[in-house]
Amino acid sequence: MIETKIYIGLNDATTKQQKHSTETYVDIMKYVCKSYHVPFAFSINEGGYFHENGDYTQERILLISLMDADKQKAESIAKDLCAFFHQESVMVTESVVSVSFIKDDLNLEFNDK
Repeated sequence: MIETKIYIGLNDATTKQQKHSTETYVDIMKYVCKSYHVPFAFSINEGGYFHENGDYTQERILLISLMDADKQKAESIAKDLCAFFHQESVMVTESVVSVSFIKDDLNLEFNDK
């Protein structure tokens, strides 16, 4: 199975400052992933980025993980979020992962005496 990760900085490409709350960016990301009907997980991290002109920005990063998403769909999500978050670019990685689903059930019986 393929895991696709999309790394999106939250600082604006022009001002190099975060313009909106982290929660606002998370809400937008959730809406986009839901619109594409793709299951996802995400985390907020810290990171750094070198702009095309050589400037360095330290910023919050939204890291999105997509499991077994169609490559074209993952790229569309990355492009949409790049535009919506006003980024110079976003980073996309792909890795082959092993996935299993574990199920178990506790069958507890309670005897009230």
